[in-house]
Amino acid sequence: MEVSSAQPALGRAHLSHLPQRPPVNLGFQDLTYTVTDGHISKIILRGINGEFRSGQLTAILGPSGAGKSTLLNILAGYRVNGASGLITTNGEPRDLRQFRKLSRYIMQEDLLQPLITVQEAMTLAADLKLGSDVTKGKKAVIVDEIVQLLRLDKARHTCSEKLSGGERKRLSVALELLNNPPVVFLDEPTTGLDDVASSTCVSLLKRIARGGRTVVCSLHTPSARLFAVFDHVYVVADGRCAYQGTAAGVVPFLKELHLPCPKTYNPADFIIEVSSGEYGSHVDRMVNAVENGRSQKWSVFGVEQQYEEMEMEIEQLNTGGVQKHNFKYESTAVEQFLVLCRRMFLQTIRNTEYLWLRIILHVFLGSIVAAMFTGMGNDGSKALFNFGFCFACIIAMLYTTMMPILLSFPSEVLLIKREYFNRWYGLKPYYAALIISRTPLTIFFSLIYLSIVYPLTAQPLEFPRVMMFITICILVALISESMGTVISSSLSVVNSMFVGPVVSVPLMLLSVYGIGNGDEPPPLVWRLARSCSYMRYGLEGLMAAIYGPPRDDLICPDDVQFCEFKSVRYFVKVMGMSGVSFWLDLGVLMLMLFMMNLAGYYLLRQRLSPNYAFRAIRVIGRFIKTKMSLAH
Repeated sequence: MEVSSAQPALGRAHLSHLPQRPPVNLGFQDLTYTVTDGHISKIILRGINGEFRSGQLTAILGPSGAGKSTLLNILAGYRVNGASGLITTNGEPRDLRQFRKLSRYIMQEDLLQPLITVQEAMTLAADLKLGSDVTKGKKAVIVDEIVQLLRLDKARHTCSEKLSGGERKRLSVALELLNNPPVVFLDEPTTGLDDVASSTCVSLLKRIARGGRTVVCSLHTPSARLFAVFDHVYVVADGRCAYQGTAAGVVPFLKELHLPCPKTYNPADFIIEVSSGEYGSHVDRMVNAVENGRSQKWSVFGVEQQYEEMEMEIEQLNTGGVQKHNFKYESTAVEQFLVLCRRMFLQTIRNTEYLWLRIILHVFLGSIVAAMFTGMGNDGSKALFNFGFCFACIIAMLYTTMMPILLSFPSEVLLIKREYFNRWYGLKPYYAALIISRTPLTIFFSLIYLSIVYPLTAQPLEFPRVMMFITICILVALISESMGTVISSSLSVVNSMFVGPVVSVPLMLLSVYGIGNGDEPPPLVWRLARSCSYMRYGLEGLMAAIYGPPRDDLICPDDVQFCEFKSVRYFVKVMGMSGVSFWLDLGVLMLMLFMMNLAGYYLLRQRLSPNYAFRAIRVIGRFIKTKMSLAH
């Protein structure tokens, strides 16, 4: 096989400071994957076999729908349910939990953290992946080596949003190389790149493989030059293995089957076209020729002596099974929490357009509410309107905090999914950092709104009452923000933006249910339903903050002959809140905040790694949905 001139000498790919990992040879036997939708089952992979060795760059090819991405997902452990067969690492049955710790999966879409530069992204990832045992100086050397290896030096101080397609792809690879994973999976790494960027990307992946790593890529249609770079090619056709061997062995393989490839034709394109049936039905012959991946006849065709030496070097490094090595999180939960907080605060500060937009919107909303309820706080003739002011504050705290989360968090979940699957950090440190990093902003924006509306509406300027009012509003805002996380952790942006406001309507209606009926309690069912609305406790808390004893009677204006609600005690009784306790409402709101955050963590965890109980619920849901669709 001809080696590209862009390739460096064999060896460790100049990553001398990375932690050493054992090479991993990945094999699979009789691998089958079936998708079930109701009563309909579809077989995607049909008992295929193969082996991907360390030190080799492997390409998985095939027509669209042949199952190459499915094969990659199963081998990476990204997709488990529905798969059967034996997958081995260094000849031993694969321990999936252990394998996930030492392998990395780079998805087709380059999901990168926004608003941070290449250097910052690499440094933060190094802190997460290498831990405090590695000194800052050594981390800087490791980062510098990888940045230079992947030719990102010129983009070192460029934010991720401004990177080109090739730079984004190389940064995605660079981030996963920091702790030297023995196995790297890439889903169509050249998609969206031009020929030059694709060639650079593949050449660099080959350099990475030469360091003793197993690098496996799924590709759509590589050019002839790119195709020649790959050490190992695995062709999938109709869920079966149609070829396994070197890139140089493709043409002789097809020639032996009386399918000569034209001299001016790209061998990769030709074998994919043959596999898709453009030249007749030859897939069965191809599958039989390689025994559905069992045959290794073409795996050494055209391999030069230097590759044999490289394999011997890799074999010497292979000291045994993967299970002997402990690939745990290198950083502690506290270290992960601190690094994630630093990253989130940095991203928040740099998102100036978003910050100014929220400030302007809170000022605008506060000005509108203040203008509508000006001077009503101490006016006995407008006590009902002042109750409307309290309700408006609750609604403002609901929507101004929930809607931004519904809009942004579904996209954040995709980033979390990639980083969590590749074991950057645990979910508990991430969720704690998420809450801690966004709480100060929520409090800050709430104070902007309250600093406008509270004095202009002539509410009592007594320090305890002011603090009580602010505390309740902030708690309602934090609960609403957490409710947005609960909703958007499991839904897409479109569905979240629909479900969030719809769920809010019954909460608002229940918060005012029974208002005006005095202290007469509503039916038990509605009392129980009302007790589930945190907005009801927020509304009661605001009323207790403003009208709770001791409070003098309200002022009746001179131009008004009679003020029905001049007496604060009578007004509170009519509103059905005479027995309300501020501290009880405060305690319930704090409990609801805790429970909402707990629910958000649980749903996010199930989104990333569902347990059996959660999977059972989803299966039941799909079954009901299928039955309903059949009935219609």
